[in-house]
Parts: sequence; C-alpha cells; structure tokens
Amino acid sequence: MISLLVIGPGCARCRTLAQFAEQAAKELGLQYELNKVTDLQQIMALGVMMTPALAINGTIKVVGKVPSVAELKTMLSQAAEGEKSS
Repeated sequence: MISLLVIGPGCARCRTLAQFAEQAAKELGLQYELNKVTDLQQIMALGVMMTPALAINGTIKVVGKVPSVAELKTMLSQAAEGEKSS
C-alpha cells in the first residue's frame, strides 16, 4: 500500500495536490492511503518550508508546487516498484 501525505494549511493548491495525487493513484490501480497534515507545528516538524508538499511512503517528493497528474503517476509508479522489490 502506498502512503500519500499532503502537507499544507488546506489552501486551494493543497486541495488540488490531494485531488491529483488521488486521481493518479486510482488511474494506476494502486492501493493507497491519503492523509493530510494541516497543523503548522507538524508541517515545520516535517521540515517543510514551502507548501503544498507531498510525501510518498514517508519521503517528501514535492515541495512548493502542484505537479501534473502525469508527473504524479511517474512518482507513484516508482514508489510502487520500490515496494515490490523490498
């Protein structure tokens, strides 16, 4: 199962990132869990200085932008491959 963590205060870009990440995972047919971190203290504890950010399986992959669904699919495919090989 792929773990997706959308990090940001809940702004429009954060919501778009969550929507795109979910769409990419669904299009790839992946099992995933999507969580959101909106608390400023937690965001800072994760070391994120620009939002929105996205962590995949605990590794921050995107900071300060909203990638396209195609870009997210590439990231998620790589994460899924990493899970299979471990």
